Amino acid sequence: MTDRTAEDGRAKVLVASGVTRHFKQGPATLEVLTNVELTVYAGERLAVVGASGSGKTTLLQIIGGLDRPTSGRVEIAGQNIHALSERERGALRNRTLGFVYQFHHLLPEFSALENVAMPLLVRRMAVDEARERARAVLDRVGLAARLDHRPHELSGGERQRAAVARALVTEPALVLADEPTGNLDGLNAAQVFELMLELNRERHTSLVIVTHDLRLAERMERTLELAEGRLVGRVHA
Repeated sequence: MTDRTAEDGRAKVLVASGVTRHFKQGPATLEVLTNVELTVYAGERLAVVGASGSGKTTLLQIIGGLDRPTSGRVEIAGQNIHALSERERGALRNRTLGFVYQFHHLLPEFSALENVAMPLLVRRMAVDEARERARAVLDRVGLAARLDHRPHELSGGERQRAAVARALVTEPALVLADEPTGNLDGLNAAQVFELMLELNRERHTSLVIVTHDLRLAERMERTLELAEGRLVGRVHA
């Protein structure tokens, strides 16, 4: 294995080295993450599992540049994301990362089309081009007939499909998903998860999913468990 690629030639999309995160609770110090090491390769599907409160969301926020580690380094596409200014960090996230959360976080006053086009408008893409690309992605996730509907007019499964479309519209190298099906019923959860796997295969976007559902985790290429602040491998049955 080389410094920048896996044995099969896939490039490294994300490298986290020695990531530690402490929180102060009065006089005490709570250590949530301890010397976490994580490498994600292009097109890889990776699950992170662990008990509630184990630090899974904290880890996702740090590798996504939304929180800072107490110590350690996170490289996205070869850049140390936490060494950048806030503006540079936001630009790197917009270029290389997509985020999907348990709750869709769609803006209620905007239509599905406007919500999905928003990340492209942030990077100053022409409005017509942004809307056309958003329309194409929404069509791919089965929402071609719901473009002008606002979030409250969509079902739970449709809202999450729109959130997936928003994460993918910028064609990111890596999508970070925090319990993306946790707020859905069984059928909708299965459909959204299958959609994410299909899009991973089609677009070769790396996918890191934090989930408590071991059945979903077993569908990924690799599963890591966060326990006592450290990532350890799990073997699929």
